[in-house]
Amino acid sequence: MPMQGDPSCRRSALLKDDTLLDFYYEDTRTAYDMFQRGLGVSGDGPCLGFRKPGEPYQWISYTEVAEQAQVLGSGLLAKGCKPNPQQFISIFAQNRPEWVIAELACYTFSMTVVPLYDTLGLEAMVHILNLAEISLVICDREEKAESLLSNKEKGVTPTLSCLVLFNPFSTALVERGRNCGVEIVPLSQIMELGRQNLKDPVPPKPEDLAVVCFTSGTTGKPKGAMITHGNIASNTSSVIKILEGSFVIRQEDVSISYLPLAHMFERMIQVSMFCHGARVGFYQGDISLLMDDIKTLRPTFFPVVPRLLNRIYDKIVGSVTSPLRRAVLQYAVRRKQAELSSGVVRNNSLWDRLVFNKIQANLGGNLRFILTASAPISPTVLSFLRATLGCLIFEGYGQTECTAGCTFSMPGDWTAGHVGAPLPCAMVKLVDIPEMNYYAKNGEGEICIRGHSVFQGYLQDEERTAEALDGEGWLHTGDVGQWLPNGTLRIVDRKKHIFKLSQGEYVAPEKIENVYTRCVPVLQVFVHGDSLQSHLIGIVVPDPEVFAEWAKEQGIVGSYGELCQNPDVNKAVLEDMRAVGKEAGLKSFEQVKDIYLHPEVFSVSNGLLTPTLKSRRVDIRRVFQEQIEHMYSKTPL
Repeated sequence: MPMQGDPSCRRSALLKDDTLLDFYYEDTRTAYDMFQRGLGVSGDGPCLGFRKPGEPYQWISYTEVAEQAQVLGSGLLAKGCKPNPQQFISIFAQNRPEWVIAELACYTFSMTVVPLYDTLGLEAMVHILNLAEISLVICDREEKAESLLSNKEKGVTPTLSCLVLFNPFSTALVERGRNCGVEIVPLSQIMELGRQNLKDPVPPKPEDLAVVCFTSGTTGKPKGAMITHGNIASNTSSVIKILEGSFVIRQEDVSISYLPLAHMFERMIQVSMFCHGARVGFYQGDISLLMDDIKTLRPTFFPVVPRLLNRIYDKIVGSVTSPLRRAVLQYAVRRKQAELSSGVVRNNSLWDRLVFNKIQANLGGNLRFILTASAPISPTVLSFLRATLGCLIFEGYGQTECTAGCTFSMPGDWTAGHVGAPLPCAMVKLVDIPEMNYYAKNGEGEICIRGHSVFQGYLQDEERTAEALDGEGWLHTGDVGQWLPNGTLRIVDRKKHIFKLSQGEYVAPEKIENVYTRCVPVLQVFVHGDSLQSHLIGIVVPDPEVFAEWAKEQGIVGSYGELCQNPDVNKAVLEDMRAVGKEAGLKSFEQVKDIYLHPEVFSVSNGLLTPTLKSRRVDIRRVFQEQIEHMYSKTPL
């Protein structure tokens, strides 16, 4: 609902007034508190689950996790770490119980977690280790330790002095570490040290740093978003508040953990589960075995990114081949969607038993709740799966800089095409973007967020902090939103040209375009990505001066216009672009999968370039909408 009479600024209708929610339970003001609450609820009940191939899940109890966290934290203190938020500890590992235990060990003694992950790349990893002055990294495998030692051997990470490993490792690794001044120790040794020097917890305060979460970044170096315990508590509490009365997390609930713990989305899911004494089961670490893990675990809670829901949708639709079965499926979906429109969500209808039972069984047959976030999801896919899966499916929107979420679907509103209403911890307003013709008075503009979940800024980066946070504390997201009549928010554009693909990867099109213009036949290129799609496509203007000669070298002859329409030429140009892209170090998701060759140069006169010769991206997208849609229609989501 509007705040202080400003229709462009909204808050949750669940609030009594403009006072934002900072906690839900009186005793949960920090991430540490939230786990302690779950410990009180569950005690010796199961907390963290893991499995070996072909075996059932094994469980570590809340009591055991709490004890191990205190022991590990005490061991870190015995190694010289300090029990305060200025002590940064990096975790560089796949999702597994030890990740969470290491995180809780830090929180038990008010230390700050700095996650690392594989896709950061060498240069970014070095930047993070130096910026955060990391001396100790907890990692899972010897291969990761070797990559960290390589940096140390080159002299580019001078503060690194200790690596703690979950898995067994070779004596050669120990020797290599010794030679460059890095101690390599097994987790068991730190635990034993902790048992011998057990310390009482030093719990954090709400204003203390909990995490420095580095965004992968697509231009420039990664930015370290500083997230406090209060940020985490308010964001988690707001989701609990939203679900009040419609979905209560129970001790019997279980979530499947496969989304990276290095990102805030998965961390917030787990904090929500821990707060209620519920369980978290980890996948085996191999995404190809995820469905087997799900069938074994039978989760009630399933956090997803749109790309996975797209795959589930494609698999369901693709498996129905006969016209009769397709007609039955479509009719059953319509009947379930009619129930949804009246607020009924269930999995025990006639259509569930006749049509959807097998689909639901493939996801364990026990789902109560699915949350999709990270990128927008197609309304068609969302509506279809809400009908077929027979459980609550919510959509959220946010970013690392507001801890995780700032808007969330409201229970009972099962319409699609929006990302819900503001969470109780934050207010959301839209700000004019005149250059893109978006105005707050029309219910459109850049999405800005203020409240208890907004981060404290970027670590040691005042310039980029000032770009993100204005003087009044508003976080400028760079996304363009539109208020819908029912008070929900729709994401309609991107103020900055950086965008997300459906799997959550950030893409900077201008960086990619600069690479592709190095190709001999390419004069101009426009790289386009759709947040509902998993790949990029391109509009390419070949260089009129060299195109015919280049094509001749490929064994193809014709006029400029003829060559632009020739499928073989199109294929050859695409291959050349991808080769240049690979040589330049573009990641696979940064490479275009299809192109359209256009025979007319982008210019100021035809409205596709600005007076400073920059691409008018909105106009190019509009002019080539038909070609863009055609290219995406040839390949699946």
